[in-house]
Amino acid sequence: MEFIGLVNYALFMGIFIAIYALLALGLNIQWGFAGLFNAGIAGFFAVGAYTSAIITSAAADGRIGGFELPFLVGWAGAMVAAGLIAWPIGKICLRFRSDYLAIATIGVAEIIRLVIKSEEALTNSARGITGLPRPFGDLPYVESQAAFLLLMIAILFVAYLLVERQFNSPWGRMMRAIRDNELAARAMGKDVEYRRLQAFIFGAALMGLGGALFAHFNRSITPEAIDPMVATFLVWIMLILGGAGNNRGAILGAAVVWIIWSVSEIATDQLPHEYAVKAKYIRLFLIGLLLQLVLRFRPEGLLPEPLRGDQGASRREPKSSARV
Repeated sequence: MEFIGLVNYALFMGIFIAIYALLALGLNIQWGFAGLFNAGIAGFFAVGAYTSAIITSAAADGRIGGFELPFLVGWAGAMVAAGLIAWPIGKICLRFRSDYLAIATIGVAEIIRLVIKSEEALTNSARGITGLPRPFGDLPYVESQAAFLLLMIAILFVAYLLVERQFNSPWGRMMRAIRDNELAARAMGKDVEYRRLQAFIFGAALMGLGGALFAHFNRSITPEAIDPMVATFLVWIMLILGGAGNNRGAILGAAVVWIIWSVSEIATDQLPHEYAVKAKYIRLFLIGLLLQLVLRFRPEGLLPEPLRGDQGASRREPKSSARV
């Protein structure tokens, strides 16, 4: 029984790593490709989760939605909704740069979170939406977890291939040119604002998909799940640790950080109750310490952005120092 419990926990951890890897890939499009400091990941995560929940859940009195459509339709709708929400936000906020953009996106994410928490007709307010369909939910528990993990790996693999293809395409080279030298890109006739908006929307769509997968894995979504600590700042730590500008680094960072986050919870749960509650903060300390060590000794991340051309022969100065 103990072995089965470990297998279940490993499957559970793998599913969450895949979901967070999607969020990190979306952030990598925005920050790693375009240099956009989006601190409102939780907002797009929430939009995707609740959109899919509304589309696929059963009808309920006093609440809009309950269309009972297939979960694939809900996931596609989550990406579209997150992209549509990102368009006006991007049109307004992308005129800001660096820390001003971060403050603006945090504010937008908090507005979305508060609307979700108080809008009873659409999101069922603080009670959230439950009873969502889950792929392979009719199978026995272990088999259901394993099948869902395989599905997550397939979705993550497809997303990685598509984002990697964009990274190596003329669009990706153009976005890096805009990120590294905006004035030169403008002088070459590039529409900087439009291209940044594209990257912002593409990244938000992946974040919306991550939110939808999270909701259907848990069969429910509530406002408590949209904690900026785990839905925004943890994703930033994953990308910085793995290596901004490198899609494999984003996935590796998601795996490393989530494993530390989960294993530290197991360790603190073994302590007496009066100490276990206080020891929860050790998780934050470990993640923060790891981030500090990476920034000190390897600021470009565990897997740095691939270098091309003549620059590949020498190590480039970390781009984080050029943007902050």
